[in-house]
Amino acid sequence: MDGIDAALIKTDGYQVLEEGPFITLPYKTAFRKLLENLIAGKGDLNKVENQLTLEHAKAVSALIEKFNVAISEVDLIGFHGHTISHNPDEQHTLQIGNGRLLAAATGVDVVNDLRSSDVKAGGQGAPLAPIYHKALMKSQDLPAIILNIGGVANITWVDTLDENLIGFDTGPGNALIDDWIKKKTGRHYDNNGFLASQGQVHEGILTELLAHPYFSASIPKSLDRNFFKNLTETAIANLSVEDGAATLSAFTIKSIANAINKLSKPFKKCIVAGGGRHNASLMSGLKESFPDQLILSNDMGWSGDAIEAQAFAFLAVRSRLNLPISFPGTTGVSKPQTGGVFHPKC
Repeated sequence: MDGIDAALIKTDGYQVLEEGPFITLPYKTAFRKLLENLIAGKGDLNKVENQLTLEHAKAVSALIEKFNVAISEVDLIGFHGHTISHNPDEQHTLQIGNGRLLAAATGVDVVNDLRSSDVKAGGQGAPLAPIYHKALMKSQDLPAIILNIGGVANITWVDTLDENLIGFDTGPGNALIDDWIKKKTGRHYDNNGFLASQGQVHEGILTELLAHPYFSASIPKSLDRNFFKNLTETAIANLSVEDGAATLSAFTIKSIANAINKLSKPFKKCIVAGGGRHNASLMSGLKESFPDQLILSNDMGWSGDAIEAQAFAFLAVRSRLNLPISFPGTTGVSKPQTGGVFHPKC
């Protein structure tokens, strides 16, 4: 809900040949409110979708202008859009974003709607980044876990073979903490985990949250951003802002640690990407669980904030080459599956 990430990569759909520049274009407050309303079931979907698409066109322009890249050098845009609802158990996922409009506005071919075909084939539609995570890894660092902490947290387990990929959502990431902080303070997030560091974890509430059936469900599995929202709002309703932040942060930390331990796969490194890696409270808690293996994506030479945007550029290229973007071990689909809808620039 912060804004649009845009990144340039050079790839053949198998390897990352070059990582290019990256920007974030923040949403204006009024547009963020439109998105929040749409997720809550209010507002004009088509109008917001077109506005979102034009904001993405601005992000493309801002990226190439800032780094002096000619638009003719850009072959393809991977356009994720914004997830409005996600319920794969009912074969439903909705990411808004008008691919045809983006292609017309930018003059570049576009691939979007990268999740739907997987969901229609019986998969979870998420996570889709694991095959990109594998492309980033060097063989000497394998096996490894890549932990992405966005609104939801997810992990990828990687060894040398595509067909061995495992990926799933571990539970909450930043979303519950962000929503709590916004409700209590008006700010959009707990800067560096400061408020959480001043609070006390309510262990009884934490135990109750971790008892949710999602955590004992088999993998692969995936979550909507707001999956735990009603449960947690009720559980922490009477806590101070600091104690609520501490308890929700512990919920994120413990659910990630439990998922990794339950996976019972060997790994040399647990590489943390996504916005959550900037939260010192989250990182400190995770370091306690994995003191010798936890490292930041930047320490691998990766741009940790750009990985999700880069991943969808990579997936778009694989889509055009008819290569799989999801796998039985990442989404639960019965066989490796390609996806995406192509929109030519003219």
